[in-house]
Amino acid sequence: MVKHVILWKIKAEKTEEEKKEIKAGVKAGLESLQGKIPGMVSIQVNTNGLASSTADVMLDSTFESEEALKGYAVHPEHVKVADSAVRPFMEVRMCLDYEV
Repeated sequence: MVKHVILWKIKAEKTEEEKKEIKAGVKAGLESLQGKIPGMVSIQVNTNGLASSTADVMLDSTFESEEALKGYAVHPEHVKVADSAVRPFMEVRMCLDYEV
């Protein structure tokens, strides 16, 4: 099993209302991929960080293998969500992939 964890920071110029809408869109879009990506075991997006957090959104996903994770990265459904609901709104992205 492989864990794929991403932390994002939403662009600073966004208002609190815009950030709320962006978070909802990221969560809905990425979580809608469950069952559509071969080798994906689970996917969860957390948007309710405490005030002490330095990131706005966290993706926590699990894949059967590193090959499945590589397939996810280029899967058309994932690319569509990433290009429309995620990438345009983020200024920082950090990733940690590891085996469990």
